[in-house]
Amino acid sequence: MLRHPARALVPATLTLVLLAGCGAGDWSRPHDGPVAVGALAPGFLEPGESPTPEATIAPEAGSWDGITPREGYRVVLLTRGDDEPTQALVTAVRDWAEAEDVDLRVLEPQTPADLVPTIVEAVGMGADLVVSAGNDLVDPLAVVSASHLDQQFLVVGAEIAEPTVNVTAVDWTGASYRGTGADAASAYDPATFTAQRCAAAVRAGVGAVLGGVTGIVVWVD
Repeated sequence: MLRHPARALVPATLTLVLLAGCGAGDWSRPHDGPVAVGALAPGFLEPGESPTPEATIAPEAGSWDGITPREGYRVVLLTRGDDEPTQALVTAVRDWAEAEDVDLRVLEPQTPADLVPTIVEAVGMGADLVVSAGNDLVDPLAVVSASHLDQQFLVVGAEIAEPTVNVTAVDWTGASYRGTGADAASAYDPATFTAQRCAAAVRAGVGAVLGGVTGIVVWVD
């Protein structure tokens, strides 16, 4: 079991569920081939569309279903918050990881002072992708991500105000928090964090990263 002193990841029984069957391997060694299987469908982008960093795209529903991660794809889930929206996102990431045989590891900072150090810790783990779930992580992620351009980040159910090319976000009407002092694209509505929408958001966001469409906001209304 993965352990991090002075920081509880998740309850022990849940940690076992997250790691079991996910091909936990040696993250210090590079993959022996591409990490993506398949491709995005044409409906993910408009014909001739080449989104610039910080742009928002609205792909056709399911246009991301044709691209998946290879077995053993390495993901760190960063999560903070016991609220229902955050827990719905965590469940969606966990279910996706289990379905796709992803090697998932979880970090949960316990205090505000832990936020930035925990993100830095995630970067140092050698993941293919760091996924963020919880509004508390948005501002700290903006601080760290710009200094680690070789690490891909995915923010689900929120976005950072000025993302670099390595930060992709998935949002919808009701889930567009952009950090302290930043205007959101819509009013926050916890009721919009349904299991179906969170699951679609995870797959759409991962699909964008695997397809090389990064640094943008994927809108999944």
